[in-house]
Parts: sequence; structure tokens; C-alpha cells
Amino acid sequence: MPIGFLGVWLATIYLPHVPPIKTPPIDIKGFLYTAIAASGVVFGLSVMSLPALPIGIGLGATVAGLLAAALYLRHARRHPAPLLDLGLFRDVALRTSALSGSIFRIAAGAIPFLMPLMLQLGFGMTPFGSGLVTFIGAIGAITTKVLARRVFAAAGFRSVLIIAAITGAATTAANAFFTPATPIVVIMGFLLAAGFCRSFFFTGINSLAYAEIDDNQASQATSMSSVLQQISLALGVAVAAAILESSTAFHGRALSLGDFHLAFAVVAGLSLLAVIPFLGLARDAGSAVSGHGRYAEIKENMPVK
Repeated sequence: MPIGFLGVWLATIYLPHVPPIKTPPIDIKGFLYTAIAASGVVFGLSVMSLPALPIGIGLGATVAGLLAAALYLRHARRHPAPLLDLGLFRDVALRTSALSGSIFRIAAGAIPFLMPLMLQLGFGMTPFGSGLVTFIGAIGAITTKVLARRVFAAAGFRSVLIIAAITGAATTAANAFFTPATPIVVIMGFLLAAGFCRSFFFTGINSLAYAEIDDNQASQATSMSSVLQQISLALGVAVAAAILESSTAFHGRALSLGDFHLAFAVVAGLSLLAVIPFLGLARDAGSAVSGHGRYAEIKENMPVK
């Protein structure tokens, strides 16, 4: 709460004043449909991937969520101001951000679940010891914020995001080769690089989502992005649990280090799929936000010493 209050106070000082715009009443029916859809699918898949409850409950929740999603699609086409305006996906930058970001976040959401478990169950570390190793990823993420603006201005969203997705997948795949004999310094080094790469990706993908939409659509875009972010991160845990559960069931034995290695390899491959949507993105996409075009122009016009 103190950090939240500090954020509110700093926002009143540094954020520009934006005149309020008239907004339609909240779409109550759409809210109910989307709430049931998101919670049903995430909860249902989680139960089916890690059956702490009867699998029928998970299956029923998933079906209910998918049915609610289908009902919302029909509702959104008829409502003049739907809760989540699917028409926003006509914007190429937002559509690419949503698709690629969701794929990458599913993989990223699996890592905070897999890594501490591997260190504790596979390496025999205590929860405290595991935390002392994994915290280094946050330092890498924070470091990104100092460099992100200049890097995106120099190279543009498309190039940076492709490189960040590939390097993020590579550092995730490296986890599949860690064993108790691996020096802790090496593990922490890869976790630091992974946090750096993922943070670069998230910083860029979040900015790209709003780069080419009108100001009066910003609220809708924020709602859309927030929903997709939370769903994809939650699905990441379900996907990771499903991989571990499937591996142990296939081999007919208790959870082992090899199961975690397999999970990291699959998650790394999933991360790499996030590159595909960027291949069709224009090189200057989002340049009004990144400043990539202006950077290139200024550099070209600089006098030669």
C-alpha cells in the first residue's frame, strides 16, 4: 500500500493532465460474459493440468468458460459499446502486440512456477535458498528500464522485439541444462540475462499496443491488454503444470529433474513462436512512439566530423 500511494502521488506530479472524455455506461452483460469466460477457462485448465480436484470439475469449468466466450462474441457484435471492443484488433500494431504478447506471456508465466520448484525438488534447495537465486531476474528486469527508450529509438519495435523474443527463448532453454552440479553463479547469470530479455520484450510489446490507436480508444485498448495479460500469465502456470503432470504420467514415476528439463524445453519453444507475428509487421511500426524514424533522420543529418 505505501508503494501504491507513492505511485498515485508521483502520478499527480509528473503525468500530464488529460481532459476527461465522455464514456458510455459499463457493459454489465459483457462484463459477466468475460468474467465467466476468463475465470472458467483458466480455472478449468488449471484443474485438468494438476488434478487436485476431480477432472470433471475442470472440464465443466472450461466448457462453461468457452461457452461464455462464444456468447460474448455474439453480444459484442450487437452492443454499441461493448466492454472489450474486438474491432480494435483491426489495428495491426495492437493485433500483433496482443497475439505475440499472449504467446510470450504464457511461456513467461510458466517460469516463476517451474524454476523455484526445480531448485527445491530437483536440486534440494530450501525455499529461502531458491529465492536467493531467482531474485536476480528482477535486477535484470529493472536494468532494462534505463536502456529501453534509447534502444527502441535506435532500432525500432520490430527488430528489438524479435531479438528479445529469440534471446528470451534461448535463456529459457538454458534452464533445461541446469543440474545440481551447475555452479550457482552460472545459473544466476542466465537468470539475470533472462530477466533482462523478457523485460525488454514486455516493455516494447506494452508500448506497441498503444502506438497507433486514437486517444479515444486508449481506454478500450487498456482493458483489452489487461485482460489478455492476466489470462496468458495464468495459463502459463496451467501449461507448466500440464507438462510436468503429463511427463510423470507417461513415464509412470514420481516427479524428477528430467521432467523440469522437458518443461523448460517446451516453454522455450513456445517463447520462440512469439517471433512469428512480428515477421509481418512493418519495420517502422510504432515509430511515433519509439522515435525510431526521428532517430534515424537526426543521425543522418548529423555533421560528419
